[in-house]
Amino acid sequence: MKKLPELLCPAGSPEALDAAIEGGADAIYFGGASFNARMHAKNFGGDTMRSAVLRAHAFGVKVYLTLNTLVTDRELPAFLDAAREAAEEGVDALIVADAGGAAAIRRTLPHMELHASTQMSAHNAAMGRQLAELGFTRMVVARETSAENLKQIVRESPIEVEAFIHGALCVSHSGQCLFSSLVGGRSGNRGECAQPCRLPFTCGKNKNAYPLSLKDLSLAAHVPALIDMGIASLKIEGRMKSPEYVRDTARIWRRLLDEHRSATLAEMQALADVFSRDGFTDAYFTGRIGGHMLGVRSDSDKFNSRAQTPFEGLTRKIPLTLDVCMRANAPITLTLSDGARSVTVCGDIPQTAINAPLNEESVKRSLTKLGGTVYTVKEFHAEIEEGLMLPVSRLNDLRRRAIQTLEENGTENRAYESYPYAPKTPKETRTVRRTARFTDPKQITPAAKAYFNRLYLPLHRYDPVATGVVLPPVIFDGDIPLVETMLQQATAQGATHALVGNYGHLELVRHAGLIPIGDYRLNATNRESVALAEAHGIAELILSPELTLPQIRDVEGNTEVIVYGRIPLMTLEKCVTRELASCEQCTNGSVVLRDRRGVEFPVLREWEHRNVIYNSLPTGMSDRAEQLRGANVKATHFLFSTESPAEVDAIIEAYRKKEALHGKIRRI
Repeated sequence: MKKLPELLCPAGSPEALDAAIEGGADAIYFGGASFNARMHAKNFGGDTMRSAVLRAHAFGVKVYLTLNTLVTDRELPAFLDAAREAAEEGVDALIVADAGGAAAIRRTLPHMELHASTQMSAHNAAMGRQLAELGFTRMVVARETSAENLKQIVRESPIEVEAFIHGALCVSHSGQCLFSSLVGGRSGNRGECAQPCRLPFTCGKNKNAYPLSLKDLSLAAHVPALIDMGIASLKIEGRMKSPEYVRDTARIWRRLLDEHRSATLAEMQALADVFSRDGFTDAYFTGRIGGHMLGVRSDSDKFNSRAQTPFEGLTRKIPLTLDVCMRANAPITLTLSDGARSVTVCGDIPQTAINAPLNEESVKRSLTKLGGTVYTVKEFHAEIEEGLMLPVSRLNDLRRRAIQTLEENGTENRAYESYPYAPKTPKETRTVRRTARFTDPKQITPAAKAYFNRLYLPLHRYDPVATGVVLPPVIFDGDIPLVETMLQQATAQGATHALVGNYGHLELVRHAGLIPIGDYRLNATNRESVALAEAHGIAELILSPELTLPQIRDVEGNTEVIVYGRIPLMTLEKCVTRELASCEQCTNGSVVLRDRRGVEFPVLREWEHRNVIYNSLPTGMSDRAEQLRGANVKATHFLFSTESPAEVDAIIEAYRKKEALHGKIRRI
């Protein structure tokens, strides 16, 4: 029998934390007061975090704190303060999404366990090797990972693997969605996602009004396979969900894991009744990706959720053995043990009784009043000399101190080292250059070749007219042989540089002999991230398009800024265009999604049948040269997606003359 994976459950409130314990969680994850990707949950901070950790540890349940948002340079001190607070309160690990932030934590709290959030887009075994170098002990793999790729990751990764097995699915790869941020002003990478994927869109005459809304994930039909893989932790999504959802979902998964079996049809229905969007999907895991994955929350789904038995509090109790010793001329002692922990506390020296000496029954009555706690008495042993007495208030105080000591015993021995924060500054400085990426070689005009210092094309469309390749944003282990071949071919044709958007792709670029350039998909928002990329051999780094000009000014190093182009909003593992239009339309870039206001978002085929949704408006800074200089922007990057060759030339001319572009644009 293989060791069971950890069952990791969400807690968006103290009530949900109790519900997770009630349901049988092995570990619980929740957010603090800041820097977590569910800022609209109740979350935990200060005293509530302390009590939550003590409560969970009392039941032998681990606690992981989510510090899984991107941070700017000015926020880094507060980010590290939040990490220190978590360490002080006894949190077992931090779930982190910002690579630079993680590096800063590693220097200031070297013994704190770090888990790489799914926002870091880990999807292959090489990412595990890179994260191990960065000091992580676990990575949360992308939800889009198939069973075969997941097996290989677990087999080859030097760090633990955590996988989502139940709950809501984002249609975009985590960490690669900018839709809510750039269109709605609420960044998913900053814990403010407005869920635009759940809204209606139209595409031509297609009748599916919700082409981006996926059913919820459930792998309850694959439990034996998940156990056999050796995955360290199975994660249930739902920090915004009710305590009833947490309790009932955890309870069913606990039973399935303990019994090493898959869910029955009745259990699948019970899970759906708790919460679903027209049922569940396991399509990414099985590789059967298609339109059948789509689903919305129906009135029937909502009715079933409301019909669940209300959660009225924690009913689980921890059995204790109590041993009391009361002798003349010595302090009374009380020992509590739950099997894993044992503590002994001392009280007052008993007095000689005048008329009402204590006996075992009267002492037991005072010391076993545990009704307001999570404990119950399993055994009671007493050694009491005759003729002694203590006030009942002193016995009650002894009991309270013993319980408090027992609870703190699960945390107080978690000593940690803490060092002052010394910011890491990149060694390289900003240099003047212009680079651009194109979707198709036909877009690269003579004017483009003359204007830009370096040109990039997608790896699968590489042509010697460019000297750089853009790696696919997602490269599963099963894709690596083909990608290696394409890289060899591009190198033979004269490619010298590669835009890399994932640390798990660095090995491929190095082996191909190409110079790695950090793409904006690395989500670099601070100097720590730039210094980290620099230390890993990344020669230049394109900053996150979510940064403002003042924030860009704060970041140092050999960095570039996107000053033109439709910025990709979502990276989809599923082919929306094949479902809504045709593969031909997907290839020629004529597919657009229209939202409720009639705003159009182009959809392009990225590689194989993966899609990328682009912003409706291009970013444009052609007439803002002075503002760019004020932010110390020297190296600029252009994104050409749907533009014709004539439009490419017109855009270049506008930047040459520092004139405004025609039409609506988005500013940095």
